[in-house]
Amino acid sequence: MNPLKQLAGQTAVYGLSSVIARVLNFLLVPFYTRIFTDTAEYGIVNELYAYVAFVIIILTYGMETAFFRYSARSSNQKLVYSTTLASVSLTSLLFIVAVVVFYQDIAQIIGYGENSSFVLLLGLVLGADALVAIPFANLRYRGKSVKFALIKLLNIVINIVFNLLFLLVLPWMYKNGIRGWLIEILYDPEFRVGYVFLSNFLASLVTLAIFAGEILKIRYGFSAALFRSMINYGMPLLIAGLAGTVNEFLDRILLRYRLPENVNALEQIGIYGANVKIAVLMMLFIQMFRFAFEPFIFSHEKNKSGPKIYADVMYYFVTAGILVFLIITLYIDIFKHIIDPGYHEGVRVVPVILGGYLMLGIYYNLSVWYKLKEKTVYGALFAVCGAVITIAVNWIFIPVYGYMASAWGHLLAYSGMVVISFAIGRKVYPVPYKLKEIILIILAGVAVYFISTVTRGENAVLKYTANTLILFIFAGFVIYRERNFIKELFGIK
Repeated sequence: MNPLKQLAGQTAVYGLSSVIARVLNFLLVPFYTRIFTDTAEYGIVNELYAYVAFVIIILTYGMETAFFRYSARSSNQKLVYSTTLASVSLTSLLFIVAVVVFYQDIAQIIGYGENSSFVLLLGLVLGADALVAIPFANLRYRGKSVKFALIKLLNIVINIVFNLLFLLVLPWMYKNGIRGWLIEILYDPEFRVGYVFLSNFLASLVTLAIFAGEILKIRYGFSAALFRSMINYGMPLLIAGLAGTVNEFLDRILLRYRLPENVNALEQIGIYGANVKIAVLMMLFIQMFRFAFEPFIFSHEKNKSGPKIYADVMYYFVTAGILVFLIITLYIDIFKHIIDPGYHEGVRVVPVILGGYLMLGIYYNLSVWYKLKEKTVYGALFAVCGAVITIAVNWIFIPVYGYMASAWGHLLAYSGMVVISFAIGRKVYPVPYKLKEIILIILAGVAVYFISTVTRGENAVLKYTANTLILFIFAGFVIYRERNFIKELFGIK
């Protein structure tokens, strides 16, 4: 099978599940922004989940990618799996114990001493999610994309059901005097934001239960020598992951401390976080691609045509990414209604965040060389460089420009990582990327976006007619240019 067609097929499966999952999760965005009309409440959700993003990287410490790498090379894949699973399971259980013992102290440190239960719940979520990380990775490695997708979807559906129960159904019953001992136990009107975290915990608990038998029965032994090798491979990825998380989530934390004192920081975090959710549609595309691409990298390591395949993947990825960018930005006045009008003042960050996410996707493509050459320390170095840019831009410019500085921090950080990785990678593992075509398609997409702003402020019919026309012209140009590839991809003769 054509390797690009194979990758596209896997991406489609992961993509379908990710699309459904994100759409379901996306339903929580308009729900939350309408339930939490006080934007500061939604700011709490965004800030605490920023901490979660950092901790989950630490708890998996690069072992997922190390698992893919050593499974592809080892003749005893079962030993690789059990060694990885035993390692991550032990550290996750130790973390859970630490959270249960010290959650009040942790809450006090991060400024949530009065809501320490939020920290406890999120700590348990993190422990449960870390425990199932390797079983999920094993499903990806074995090509069990459907099972992977179904379990992920189940998690999200359960999360949504409990959110609806705790934030909509029970409050309605309580308000209308429909009470009883069960409602008195289940519902506390003062807990509000805490139900977001409780719902997440219950969903994670169900996922953990699905994999519990597999985790408890580690059947294939543990290799200390293999573990040491995997740790050496994974530690730079841990550093890279932490630095990458700085690029993605630190802005929510810094906004609280760098905004002027006369500004309600939690309100601004809530507005910014809600609008970033609109741009998550691009992140969805990148995520579904990455799920398929990471195992794909190693499966073509020994293929002589590997570099050319990676180059083709990059070009088609950028082309698809630009189309996603244009669909969202040209119809932003429609997409913005995903969130409550009280959050619309922050919609101007969306194009900038989308551009940043596209650059992040390009960077993921470029990661081929250091992963194949086992130079993962470079991945850590690049991510640290991006983190330095993120911190500098946010620290210097948030007091002046507020959350717009955070949005530009994303774009500048990821762009810097792309430039550095490309410059070094071309010397270590040359890949014949179609630079002229990639630059052309990016510039064309940006040009289309700026042309679309001419109709901004005009009546809706004129605006959407003009935007749809230029989008069709752009898409038609792409389809015509790549007609042979499209025919092969869909089996058209």
